[in-house]
Amino acid sequence: MKTFFGGVNCAVATPVSADGKPDLRLFTAHARALLSEGAHGLALLGTTGEANSFGAADRMALVEAAVAAGIRGDQLLPGTSACNVAETVSLTRHAVQAGARGCVLLPPFYYKGASDEGLFRFYAEVIEGVADSRLRVILYHIPQMTQVPISHELIDRLLEAFPGIVVGIKDSAGDLANMQAMVTRFPGFCVLAGADPLLLPLLRMGGAGCITATSNLRSDALRVVFDGWNDPARADEIAAAQDRIIAWRTLSNAHVQLPTVKAMLARSRGDLGWLNLRPPLVPLGKADCEKLWAEMARLGE
Repeated sequence: MKTFFGGVNCAVATPVSADGKPDLRLFTAHARALLSEGAHGLALLGTTGEANSFGAADRMALVEAAVAAGIRGDQLLPGTSACNVAETVSLTRHAVQAGARGCVLLPPFYYKGASDEGLFRFYAEVIEGVADSRLRVILYHIPQMTQVPISHELIDRLLEAFPGIVVGIKDSAGDLANMQAMVTRFPGFCVLAGADPLLLPLLRMGGAGCITATSNLRSDALRVVFDGWNDPARADEIAAAQDRIIAWRTLSNAHVQLPTVKAMLARSRGDLGWLNLRPPLVPLGKADCEKLWAEMARLGE
């Protein structure tokens, strides 16, 4: 049976202990809650998960903690990229051996202006280095952070070279025209929105789903949209869910997004440990947290 890569996938935030290590207790409780709230899958260790602020051992420990907590491998889409092939192979192989449904791979982002040829060689060396028929790769296009875009020509070449392995892309650039072009050009390729409000329009274009930050807080509303977007009888319900998604996404962008999402989780999960971040990110101040929490209450938690 063909593996499902679409749906509502949460870009899971990573709770951090006072010593800077991942808080595995909070993480696993949050992961289980997200699934119960409607998420199909957990895309841990992405931008929202502060992946690039953790070493390889901590990143592997988070994958292992999820599995040990009873989360199925087919519910896991970990980010496994580094800026070098060797570490990316190690992280990706570990995730595949843990049973992960797929791995989300950034381009190597330190060297700006990398050519499509160079990016192809990076991805090819990773795939060939992992050398496991179970590997499924979701590319991660977030040029506002990496300054290294993933072109359609590169996708075309990867699909030709690695059919059945390169299966999709998370597009966090926020450009619906680019997503529509990929849906049209690459039939069967899983195009996932990286911004919560774009799930609905992308589904209407033939896209597959999302991997988003605000799903840490509103997986329920996103699941309503995913399940009912094409049912005319549910039009009012979908419109209300979309309004809720937009309101919560807007609130999560009221300050720097990751500290804001974590402050919102501190309120929704009832644990101030969620306020901790890894440098260079810093938590919101007390006054900003209190305003944020008051607005959450107004929106209806």
